[in-house]
Amino acid sequence: MLKEKNYQIQKEHLEELIANPEHFEHKHANEIAKILKEIYHNEEKDIFLNYINSIPKEYLGEVLLELPEYIKDDALEDLSAKELAEAVEELDSDDAADLIQDIEELDEDKTQEILEDLDDEDVKNIQKLRKYSDDEAGSLMQTELFSAKLDSNIGRSIQRLKKLKDETGLDNIYHVFLIDDFGYLIGFMPLEDVITFDFNKTYRDYLQEKYKRVKSLKDTASIDELVKTFEDFNIIVLPIVDNDGKLIGRVTYDDIIDIIEDRATDQIYKMAGVDEEVEEDRDVTTITKKRAIWLGINLVTAIAASLVIGLFDSTIQSYVALAVLMPIVASMGGNAGTQSLTVMVRQLALEEIKWNEAKASIIREVLVSLLNGLIFAIIMGAIAYFWFGNVKLGFVMAAAMVINLFFAGLFGAAIPLTLKRLNIDPAVASSVLLTTVTDMVGFFAFLGLAKLILI
Repeated sequence: MLKEKNYQIQKEHLEELIANPEHFEHKHANEIAKILKEIYHNEEKDIFLNYINSIPKEYLGEVLLELPEYIKDDALEDLSAKELAEAVEELDSDDAADLIQDIEELDEDKTQEILEDLDDEDVKNIQKLRKYSDDEAGSLMQTELFSAKLDSNIGRSIQRLKKLKDETGLDNIYHVFLIDDFGYLIGFMPLEDVITFDFNKTYRDYLQEKYKRVKSLKDTASIDELVKTFEDFNIIVLPIVDNDGKLIGRVTYDDIIDIIEDRATDQIYKMAGVDEEVEEDRDVTTITKKRAIWLGINLVTAIAASLVIGLFDSTIQSYVALAVLMPIVASMGGNAGTQSLTVMVRQLALEEIKWNEAKASIIREVLVSLLNGLIFAIIMGAIAYFWFGNVKLGFVMAAAMVINLFFAGLFGAAIPLTLKRLNIDPAVASSVLLTTVTDMVGFFAFLGLAKLILI
């Protein structure tokens, strides 16, 4: 009841905004997108599309980019080329290129119509950005920025910045990028410093060594290098240069946050054997089929582990206590292996580990797992002894725990490294392989020792 009431309040709020378009500038696009998402799931599709068409075109582009893919696609298919062209015109160059890419994946003819409606300068910037691959830093840059030549008058350049903001909506300006007469990047000056300068002087008058220590990347640098640069230097904007060193754009921190979030989500989904795009589809049949494939693979590995147990069926029948304790050995091995696996997958994803460090990383994980194995071997050995009153059973339990945790650490570290070496995403296949190993090793060690010592 409360949820329904909140939904109605949100919908009424959106209707009020639509009735007073000037108030849209006080709302973030993400807030509008959240309301539209609720409408999409609670109302007929036509009603949702009516709301989409009622949003002022100057704000529509940003709202569309905040919507989940499956909702955004429905909106893009319904909106006309002219309406979308108006929305694209209001976006920064990087966002405009992203939206055009989304539209092109649905309808190439409509995309061409949109490009024909745009200004030549906008088309030029969009096409320039679309030439970059998704793995290049240039694909994320904005061509809009604020730069000044060394001998420019500070006061006049600030007046130019005001004009740019009024005419083009230039935003997220934190620095003045300094260039020479040919456009080569020399350095930067934070605006918080510039506003303290004498506006009658030039930037050269205040140029210090610290302003020359500007971090930049080439447009062809990888996205991984781009993200790492932001993380390592704690910056909020990074200038992008071409192969000759000429300033051609900038990347801001909001795009990097989106990438980090997308990658984290992707890793989580892959570790669970779930496809993010399929999950967003919301179609039960499609999701069921995709998940069934992963569950089928897990079923095969579970059968493999059961075959190991089948080798010792007579041993289990002779000593029922083994059936009680057996899952503990497998569970502890699986959890220990997952710890090592998670650490390694993360380090590989963030490029925090080099191949010449792989051996040391594996040894470290094995030692950690082995030490934990010894600790819990003592604990579980004692528990097994007091539980069933059998010293030999306690020894078997302890020995199996050490063996399984040793292999859990070894394979938990080695599997993702090996898969990465084979150009296979470690997040996708590691968990299945690890579970198979820890289950089979755990059961074989525990039941094999039991057969040798107890029977």
